[in-house]
Amino acid sequence: MKNANISFVIPAYNCQHTLAEAVDSIYNGNFTKGDEVIIVDDASTDETLKEARSLQKKYLSIRIYRHHYNKGSAAAGRNTGIDNSKNELIFCLDADNVLTPKSVSKLKRYLIRSNSDIAAFGELRYFTKKTQDVTHKWIFPKIVTLQDCFSTYKFPGASGNYLFTKESWVRAGRYNESVGGACDSWAFGFCQLATGSKMISMPNSFYYHRYGYQSAYVRDSKAKNISLTMLQITLPYIHLFEEKDVNYMLSEKGRYSWFDNLEKRPIRIKQHNQTKLLNKIHSWRIADKLKSYFE
Repeated sequence: MKNANISFVIPAYNCQHTLAEAVDSIYNGNFTKGDEVIIVDDASTDETLKEARSLQKKYLSIRIYRHHYNKGSAAAGRNTGIDNSKNELIFCLDADNVLTPKSVSKLKRYLIRSNSDIAAFGELRYFTKKTQDVTHKWIFPKIVTLQDCFSTYKFPGASGNYLFTKESWVRAGRYNESVGGACDSWAFGFCQLATGSKMISMPNSFYYHRYGYQSAYVRDSKAKNISLTMLQITLPYIHLFEEKDVNYMLSEKGRYSWFDNLEKRPIRIKQHNQTKLLNKIHSWRIADKLKSYFE
């Protein structure tokens, strides 16, 4: 990897009260020379832009972009940030979440040593107001497969806060800006895995994820049917699933509830398709090694 620096991308919408804590957590031992922080304001109606500009005076490496109109999801902000990024590694951090000091450099080394496309922290620790008050945790497996995101909700892709290569973003078709705030992170993580990216999590590591009743998932789950939205996301890859499960997902009953019942009724990936994806990852690793050898 020629450029191992990180572009931290923060999509921001009406987050004037939490943005500073998120940004400060990047500069608290997680920012190294050559990194950059990109804040993308999705036409906020509060003082988010003013807060971002204040932080830019404090941290000169911050760059700010602003959408002329609200695009309605963090996906749009992430895509704008990545489009304007200069580094090959991307860390998307939500504007209300908090990194632990000196954790990202370890995560980067872990990604590079394992020759992976995506590296997540091993734990996601939920909090409400103060990071000391952890309400519950998600713990991820060391190696995350496509089957994992159809067996449990506790999947790094659902959180949207992890380190990945820009190449894996391109292969996944960028963030899907049409599905809404509750689903765009999960959709992106799923598409990364479905297109052959290798996802791992680092044991004994974590970040803090703010939890509350006004989350994007809660808002969207009240406004639309999540299972139906997730079905639309998975349709281009429907050939990867067991036929019996495809029939269930497309059935009149299943299409409106399959994702809600995921942990009770997992969706199975065909074993030979899972093997194909793993072989594809392996072949890309060999190609990367040969490329670096001749450069």
